[in-house]
Amino acid sequence: MNNRSEPRLNGSILLQQIRALGEIGADHVHGGRTRIALTDAEKAGRDQVVAWMKEVDLDVRIDRIGNIFGTLRSASDQGDQAPLMMGSHIDTVTNAGALDGCYGVLAGLAVARAFREAGVLPSRSITIAAFTNEEGVRYQPDMMGSLVYAGGMDVEEALATVGTDGSRLSEELQRIGYAGDLEPGAIIPHEYLELHIEQGPILEAENALIGVVENLQGISWQQVVVQGNANHAGTTPTRLRHDAGYIAGAVVAELRAIARGAGGTTLATVGCMRFEPNVINVIPRRATFTVDLRDPAEERLVAAEKRLATFLAAIAQEEGVQISTEQLVRFQPVTFDAGLADEIEASARRLGFSHRRMTSGAGHDAQMIARIAPSAMIFVPSRGGISHNPREHTDDEQLLNGVEVLLDVVLRRLSRA
Repeated sequence: MNNRSEPRLNGSILLQQIRALGEIGADHVHGGRTRIALTDAEKAGRDQVVAWMKEVDLDVRIDRIGNIFGTLRSASDQGDQAPLMMGSHIDTVTNAGALDGCYGVLAGLAVARAFREAGVLPSRSITIAAFTNEEGVRYQPDMMGSLVYAGGMDVEEALATVGTDGSRLSEELQRIGYAGDLEPGAIIPHEYLELHIEQGPILEAENALIGVVENLQGISWQQVVVQGNANHAGTTPTRLRHDAGYIAGAVVAELRAIARGAGGTTLATVGCMRFEPNVINVIPRRATFTVDLRDPAEERLVAAEKRLATFLAAIAQEEGVQISTEQLVRFQPVTFDAGLADEIEASARRLGFSHRRMTSGAGHDAQMIARIAPSAMIFVPSRGGISHNPREHTDDEQLLNGVEVLLDVVLRRLSRA
C-alpha cells in the first residue's frame, strides 16, 4: 500500500449519511422509516447510496437480483482480483430504525472514503455491497440477495418470486431500474466483513463496546395450519369440540417448553396468528400461525423441530383436527472465520475498546457470504436491545468505534495482501 498518508475515518460524513438515509421513507407522524424491498422508497435509498459511491469514484455494478456493488480498485486490479468486501443492506421492515443494515453499508463506504481522502489505493480492491431484500418482508426468503449471490437459490427462481402484495420481483426490479446484468456471484470476495448493530441487549448489559461475532444461529421458519370445526361457543361441550384456537394456544405453550428445556439456547416464537371466522362467540374452525425456531447448534435445532412435529401429530389425533406445516425458511447455523474473528478482537484491544465474543441471534447477509468466502461480523451496542423499531438507537461515539475497528481490520488484512 502506498504510504503517502494513512487512511483515517471521516466520522462526520458517515454520521451525516446515516441521518440522510434515515430520512428516506421516514414517517414524521408515527416515527421510524419504511423502505420495503423494491418499493419507491427503497429505490430512493438505492439511488442515494449509488450517488455516494460515485462521489468517491467507486466502480458501481448491479447484478441480476439487484445487489449493488461499489468497488475501489487497487492499482494492480485488472478486473479479476478477488476484493475484500464489506456490506449489508438498506431495505427495512415497517416503521424501522435508521441503523439496521444501513450502518454496515455506509461503514464500508466510509472505509473506501478514508482511502480516497488519504490519496492512496488499497493493495487489494475493496468492494462495498448493498444486498437486495435482506429483511424478507415483501418477498421470501429473507436474505434473498446474498443467498442468490452465494449460490443458495437459483436467480430465476428468485426473480419469479411473488410478493405479499402480488407483485413479481423481476418486474419490480425492472420498474425501479435495478435489474442489472452482472451474474450473481461473479465477484467472489477474498474476505467479507459486516459491521452491524447488535439488535440485542448483551453488549449494553455487559458494558462492552465491540462484539466479536463468532457464529450465527440456525433459523427454521414454518407456517402451521390447523383445520378444525366451527361451532357455537355456548352450546358445544368441551369434549365435543375440534377447536383450532385451542390447538394454536397449546402449540405456543409447547414451544415455550421446548425453549426452556434446551438450557436457554433454543429460541421459539409465534409471531403471526390468524383465526377463522374470528368471531367472539364461535369456536375457530381454522388457525394459521408461524413458528420461528433458532439455535446456534444444528443438532439442537433439529431436536426442537422434531419435538414440535411429534407434538403436532399427537394433539391432532387427540383433538380430531388436521394439521399441516410448510417450511418457509431453513438456514443452518454458521461458524464465522476464526482468523477474521481473532483480527477483530485484536483491533478492538489495540484501540482500547472493551469487547466480548458472541453469537448473533439474528440472520445477516454474512451468513450467506460465509458459504463462499471467509466471513465475520462486528457488533456495536443497541440501546435497550431494541431494533426493528423507531426507538432503535446506538450512540454516535459507539457507531464510530465500530467503524474504527472495521477500518483497522481492513488496513491490517490489506497489509498482508
